[in-house]
Amino acid sequence: MPIPPRVLTVAGSDSGGGAGIQADLKTMLALGVHGMSVVTAVTAQNSRGVQGAWELPAEAVRAQYRSVVDDIGVQAVKTGMLASEELVRTVAELLAGTAAPVVVDPVGISKHGDALLAASALDAVRTKLLPAATVATPNLDEVAWLTGLRVASEAGMRRAADAVLAYGPRWALIKGGHLEGDALDLLTDGAEEHWLRAPRHDNRHTHGTGCTLASAIASGLAKGHTVPEAVAAAKDYVTGAIEAGFPLGDGIGPVDHAWRWRS
Repeated sequence: MPIPPRVLTVAGSDSGGGAGIQADLKTMLALGVHGMSVVTAVTAQNSRGVQGAWELPAEAVRAQYRSVVDDIGVQAVKTGMLASEELVRTVAELLAGTAAPVVVDPVGISKHGDALLAASALDAVRTKLLPAATVATPNLDEVAWLTGLRVASEAGMRRAADAVLAYGPRWALIKGGHLEGDALDLLTDGAEEHWLRAPRHDNRHTHGTGCTLASAIASGLAKGHTVPEAVAAAKDYVTGAIEAGFPLGDGIGPVDHAWRWRS
């Protein structure tokens, strides 16, 4: 039997199943790669928000990572919620010794505004984690947190990308979904630019979009696609998943990772 490409997610668990490790693994399955996981934190989370979060010891994160990488191997790694400065530094050290493309989703807060990373970890994200990234995928709130720049229009996205690239990732994907109009993202390595535009769907059930997009990019890279190819395919996948998002509980429901199967 042929072995599918293998992708490792290093992220937190979402008990509601819409984001985090759960969203990552669903995305990877939908896109035909073998998903593996390193759990960094456990959250009590539902459609209304995050009710609690407990990070794992660095020793447990390191052991999970080495267990997978040293035996099974990886073709791409995606990072999400890392919770603390210690875990950011631990994961960055592990990534530095792994010969595979890395997608860094610099998760700071949840869709509901709940903190998922300690404020003390900001410097480690800038100086340790982002330099290890093949692609960094901040949304505009995360751009402001990382760089101090507040983007209010498409014109500001180039400045945001330059500021993120200054921290060392090979590519920056600036996600402009919080702006008015179409859902517009900018992918650049500082030399070439790719503007990715998609229609904005009238659907409030968008929990897990960032995790899903980053995992889809990692899946494409594991298949051997170039960064622009992987990002364009991931944008198409997540746009369909947002359109098919559905209500769960009393709050914000998830995107539908299986939308292609259902359609």
